Parts: sequence; structure tokens; C-alpha cells
Amino acid sequence: MPRGARATAAVDHVPDDRSAPEPVDVRGRPGTGGPDVPRPADAGLRGSVTAGLARTVDVLDRYLADRQTHGAQLDPGYGELWSHLAEQVGGKLLRPRLTLAAYLGLGGDDVAGASHVAAAQELLHTAMVVHDDLLDHDEVRRGRPNLTGAYRATLAADGVVGPGAEDHVLAAGLLGGDLALVAAFGLVARAPIAPDLTVAVVDLLVQGVSTTVAGEMLDMSSALRSPAQVDTLRVAELKTAAYTCTVPLHAGALLARADARTLSELARFGTALGTAFQLVDDELGVFGEPSRTGKSVLSDLRAGKRTELLRLSYLRADDAGRAVLDAHVGRPDLEDDAAALVRDVMAGCGARDELRAVASRAAGTAHDVARRHLPGELADLLCALVDEMAGRWH
Repeated sequence: MPRGARATAAVDHVPDDRSAPEPVDVRGRPGTGGPDVPRPADAGLRGSVTAGLARTVDVLDRYLADRQTHGAQLDPGYGELWSHLAEQVGGKLLRPRLTLAAYLGLGGDDVAGASHVAAAQELLHTAMVVHDDLLDHDEVRRGRPNLTGAYRATLAADGVVGPGAEDHVLAAGLLGGDLALVAAFGLVARAPIAPDLTVAVVDLLVQGVSTTVAGEMLDMSSALRSPAQVDTLRVAELKTAAYTCTVPLHAGALLARADARTLSELARFGTALGTAFQLVDDELGVFGEPSRTGKSVLSDLRAGKRTELLRLSYLRADDAGRAVLDAHVGRPDLEDDAAALVRDVMAGCGARDELRAVASRAAGTAHDVARRHLPGELADLLCALVDEMAGRWH
């Protein structure tokens, strides 16, 4: 059974030259519903977004199932790469939610067209995380093997292990991320929307990818500098906030033909939300509970990842504390006992509390922009997303 996104779905047609396989929801059961998903007339924006998200998942599932089937026909190994890639798609679906919220909250009513564009946001995200994991040498995401980790396991089952597997794992991550990237543009190209909107959304995605690459380059080069000298908030803005929040919101607003002022306010909101999101994520990468977050609490420390938490720790810690950070952060063999010493420094010097304060201020800015400048029901929904993000601390 082809694998796809991680949410319950209802059927939506994805135009293609080949017949799509039987629609399935992400648990492998037959799809439930049709192109026009019924919903209560009084469901409000939240209900409309939920219904739109179900259709978005169907677009993803059908597209990924088609790619797996077509890939296997070309070559079994290529089909397996699509299969591993499909396993990476899904989760909280934050980016499609933002696209649908902006579109429907600004007066849009063509869910069929918007669902394709929303699905493209998730594939863009998948491309970014596949490549990001490759750069970070991570092979686990959401508590299970990511694309490269799964591909390594496939190779091992075929007896390909050790140094002989490395080039193949690298190729799988690079090519798999590339596939997800072009798939995002492919979904926009086939979306049933006006041609001028197709051009506008494609241009938006190009800008988003370009900005994210700039952020990724800044993040990579920061490893060559002292943690105290890195502009980590700029990295968060470029690498995370742009494609995670601003681009999805702008995509929905463009489809709704929003004016320039609304686009500007959505950009302000998206930057604030994305920055807060990254700061919370950085804390969970050190202090989180892996069983709940699916994130390792050792990988960032082992990599010496230049986060705002680490920057603040170096600025706030005394000489003894900085000596602990110097001794343990960036050690590939870091284990739990040494990591606990690092956490004690980060918490004891006040860096963890200050990080939370910075994240809270960013979340507050997002709240303020939404309440002051966006339609009431849309503001309510977006503020609830801000609170949901902040709630990950708990």
C-alpha cells in the first residue's frame, strides 16, 4: 500500500496522465468522502480550515501514491526512494494550515485550488528538512528514521554497510530532497487556479527557497564562529520564519487576492511567529522530552549547534560555566551525564529563562499584529496557533 501524509483524508482528484490508485487515508484505510467534503454551515473558519486540511492531505496522498507507483515502474530503487520520501511527509501540517487559514480567513472559497497550494507548502517543508537533516548528519526525525536513516536500513538489509554505504545514503538524501522540492512546484503548476495566481505563487516559492538557502548558509557558517558572536535571531528569521510561516500565509493571501497592506501585516505576523517557533524548538532540542517531542536532546549539543540558547549561555555564564560549555558542547560522543552538566549551566546562568522571554516577546508581537490588523476570525485562529506553539513548552 503506498504511503503518504499523516492525517485522516477525504478524496480529492489530482489530475495526471495515469489513473490514481485507490485513495487511502494515512492509516491505510480506504478514503472516506468525495471532492466536495460536506461541513456544517456554522462550522466557522476553524471548521472550514479543518475540512480544507483533509482535502489537502488527500492531494498529498494521491500525488505521493502516484509518484511511488510511477517510480516503481521506472525502477524499483527509484520507487523505493519515493516511498521513503513519502514517509517523511506529514506531522502537524502547520504550513498547510497557515495557507488555508489565510485564504479562507480573507474571503476565499475555492478549497479545491487552495488545497493544492497548501499541499505544496508541506512538500516544500519536506524538501527543507530532508536537506537540513543531511547537513546536520541526523538520521532520526519525529522519533523514527528519516529518509537517510530509512535508506541506510534498506542498504543494510541488502548487505551494504560501513563506508561503502555512505555515498548511497548521501545521494538518497540529496536526491530525495530535490524530488520533494520540484514536487512542490509541480503541485502548484497543476493547481486549478487562475494562471496569474499560479505565476504569483511560483514566484513566492522561489523567494521562499532563496531566503531559506541564505539562512542555511548563515547557519552553516556560524559553526566557524564563537557562539556568542552569531546572529541566531537572523538565522531563525531567514531559515525558519520565511518558509514556515510567511510564505504559507502569503500563498493563501495571494489566492484570496489580498491587498499589499494585508500581505505586509501577514509578513510581520509570520516573522514573529516563526522566530518564536524556532526559539521554542531550540529549547526543546536541549530540555525537551524525546518521548513527547520526537526530538533528540543530544544532537544539537553534540553538533555544537549555534542556537540562541547557546549564545545566551555563553554571554551569561561565568568562567566556570563557560569552561563546562567548552568541554562538552560540540563533542560527537556527548552522553547524558555530560549533557546534564551543560543543561545545569544553561538553566543556572539564566539563559533558559531569557530565551523563553525572547520567545514570549516574539509571540506577543504576533498576537498584537493579528489583533490589530487582521480580520477578527482569522486573528482568533492565528492567535490560537501562537498559543499552541508556546504550549509545546508544557
